Amino acid sequence: MTKYQYELNAFFYAGFGRRFLSYLIDLLIIWSVSSIIIKPILVLTGAEELKLWISYFSLTHILDALIYFLYFVLMTKYFQQTLGKMILGIKVYRKDLCSPRWSDVLYREWVGRIISNIMLGLPYLTVMFTPKHIGVHDYFADTVVVKNKYLKYIQENEGL
Repeated sequence: MTKYQYELNAFFYAGFGRRFLSYLIDLLIIWSVSSIIIKPILVLTGAEELKLWISYFSLTHILDALIYFLYFVLMTKYFQQTLGKMILGIKVYRKDLCSPRWSDVLYREWVGRIISNIMLGLPYLTVMFTPKHIGVHDYFADTVVVKNKYLKYIQENEGL
């Protein structure tokens, strides 16, 4: 890969800063939904205290995890982007620039996120060091995150 191609890839594909900011926006949205809708229902029904054998497996934690993963999986599958990505003008595609299939989305948003979160988010840092800003979760699913305004150019110049 020439220096020119490397620089073009870095320009057209969404980098770490944009992707991290979109993730923070998504976390704020998820937290808001949980705080405004789910938590009050749990408090009013007394279900907030329900837990399995340890407090980490409380109904609150289980519902929070469910909302977190459903948000990312469903938004990515049906819109190719979460609300945070929509705000920042980026979208998830397969490496061939087609819409992700269910298997791609599940590997990226479920398996990839679980592994990345277990490793304290460190795998997300690979986005800073790869030519097309590909994270570990993108490698699992063969996906890329593209700036919307450059999609047509990338499709026309597939060899980059």
